[in-house]
Amino acid sequence: MNSTGDASIPSAIDPVRLTVLLEDAGWRLVGGRHGSYNRFRSPGDEESRSASVLIPLDPGAPDFDDLLAAAIVEIKSSPYREQWDREIYPRLTIKAVDQFKFRRETTAPSGLIPWSAGERLIESARLALLAGAKAYMEQVSYFGNKLGGFARRYLDSIFMGQTSPGSYIVTAFAPVDERVPIRSSSPNTLGFEGIDVVQSRKLNISVVNALEATIEAVNHYQSTESYAGFDAGIERGVSYEMTVALAKIVENAGEADISIEWDTLSPDPHLPATQRFELKGSDIEILHKASTRLVASPPAQRITVVGRVHLLTKKHVGGAGVVGIEALTPGEYKKLRVHMQSAEDYHRAVQAHDNDLAVSVSGNVSREGNINWVYQARLDEILGPIETMSRGSYSGATQLIDLPEESMFTLSEEIEDSTGSE
Repeated sequence: MNSTGDASIPSAIDPVRLTVLLEDAGWRLVGGRHGSYNRFRSPGDEESRSASVLIPLDPGAPDFDDLLAAAIVEIKSSPYREQWDREIYPRLTIKAVDQFKFRRETTAPSGLIPWSAGERLIESARLALLAGAKAYMEQVSYFGNKLGGFARRYLDSIFMGQTSPGSYIVTAFAPVDERVPIRSSSPNTLGFEGIDVVQSRKLNISVVNALEATIEAVNHYQSTESYAGFDAGIERGVSYEMTVALAKIVENAGEADISIEWDTLSPDPHLPATQRFELKGSDIEILHKASTRLVASPPAQRITVVGRVHLLTKKHVGGAGVVGIEALTPGEYKKLRVHMQSAEDYHRAVQAHDNDLAVSVSGNVSREGNINWVYQARLDEILGPIETMSRGSYSGATQLIDLPEESMFTLSEEIEDSTGSE
């Protein structure tokens, strides 16, 4: 096709997509013949002062390749080269994409930004996209490391475009029809939507919903001095991670904004053409306080559970020891990892393990990822042989008691268990 010899011209162009992108960029349709060609005039050219550009529409026509190559040479020539590079070419060479534009105010010359500020802007864009993707899978106030692999697979499908002049802008081209695996790739994955994979447009929408809910919560606080908007917004994607991302984007800047342009070739009747969310320097303190509130652990719950000791480890440096308990009583918890408060209780648990004896353990339970951890735990008593206490036959029931919020230990390392996932 490339009869002009210009290597920067894509080798396969959809002329219908090019037509839509030209209209989005401000070019004006001034004529044409249905199914044969469209004729465009450049932005701002209201008269016939310059020649129009002809876009051929029939790939089967003998002169299609030459006409399309000539049209692209004209479009990308001065004074439209910058528009071609920033607005048209990126969307022409990849599949349908939604655009996220992260902008922060800068006093540097056009198209420039202080290095550290530029790094913060890119980091904040990354954090916002990750937080929004996680919110599609689960709505919680704080994710930590949860769903990190899934969110990174979504991020890997996104392209970063060139920055725009003026106030510094980072553009993310997020595909519409990518299939993002929910779990890491496996030969057993069948690719069922909603079971094995998620369409990327749904994740793009989730990012925008989370952005919108967080900005609304900021505005609600400004008018009421209440954090209720953040609490209520969790079900729409408000999270610690999103508040941190937005605080970073406006940090040391008078203002910033995030705009979204939904791909016009993949329309959704429920989506506007564009959306824009603004941030001000005065929002930073609100976002910081909200993030502290969102990351705070909920009040601990104290449980007492009867079970067998199936795992022993002292990998938790400075702790008395961690044991795994498989519950023998009916209730919510089947397996738990238990931080013993005292070395004596840990050694009693070792003895119970060696002699196949059931134990009664109590402590504060906390769900982290796929594992239930019990902190500040004690071994209440050693009960008797496990074989006499099949699950559900023990008369004692798991007790659940609400406690006031209190600090708990954090286990930084993973503990491997050959029994598999809990």
